[in-house]
Amino acid sequence: MDKRYIEENIFKFLMAVSGLLIISVLLLILGTIAYKGLPYLSWEMVTQPPQNGYYLGKGGGILNAILGSLYLTGGATVLALLISLPVTLYLNVYAKKDSVSVYVTRFVFDVLWGIPSIVYGAFGFTLMLFWGMQASLFAGIITVTFLILPIMTRSMDEIIRMVPGPLLDASYGLGATRWETAWKVVVRQALPGISTAVLMAFGRGIGDAASLIFTAGFTDALPSSLGRPAATLPLAIFFQFSSPVPQVQGRAYAAALILTLIILGVSFASRFLTKRFTRHIVR
Repeated sequence: MDKRYIEENIFKFLMAVSGLLIISVLLLILGTIAYKGLPYLSWEMVTQPPQNGYYLGKGGGILNAILGSLYLTGGATVLALLISLPVTLYLNVYAKKDSVSVYVTRFVFDVLWGIPSIVYGAFGFTLMLFWGMQASLFAGIITVTFLILPIMTRSMDEIIRMVPGPLLDASYGLGATRWETAWKVVVRQALPGISTAVLMAFGRGIGDAASLIFTAGFTDALPSSLGRPAATLPLAIFFQFSSPVPQVQGRAYAAALILTLIILGVSFASRFLTKRFTRHIVR
């Protein structure tokens, strides 16, 4: 038997086993959270803030944490998008592709991507002390922006680098400026990937707790101001798991299930937008 044929079958088998292992782990995690969280999941938990004694097993819900996570991560995602998209367009349209500045910029974002989130939390806390701020929704937004900015920027950069060069040359040949080429050709061509990068960064930000424990703080009240503390789902899960009351621990699994469903919804939205915007792509 041909040696190459044997090697190909071996690697195909290893890939199949790896894929099955990953799917099994995902199903195990989802199954565990659903099995332990569904009995404690209720409409009251989703629509009400914590009442007095909630963390001792009494009534109320985690609406404060749900809204806080959505406000905080949504604001950080918008802010990161306003920064990352112009940066990636500059790297791929305006700057020389082999320049030192482009290489250094990409290297810096790669390093920032690998920094642990707790380091971003410490950095955000240092900025708060410097500006004389207290833990607040605004401080959390700034910290999460730093966290997801390299993720969004490098993801967009890799997508935009895949835009065919002849497409840009054709745009310049028709008399378009760099500005028009960047926003009307490159962005339109890379729109499916850009939307995926934005939603991926959103999913990363909404599931982080380490960067927020010192910056966003925590409160049982609904988020009402940028200058006041805001609860988030990861911290709500952490605090509920820390309780010795079994019912509260069960609610932690329910909160984890809600967070997982939000992230799954973001993933499905990413797939939907990718297919929807694909029709704009020149193949």
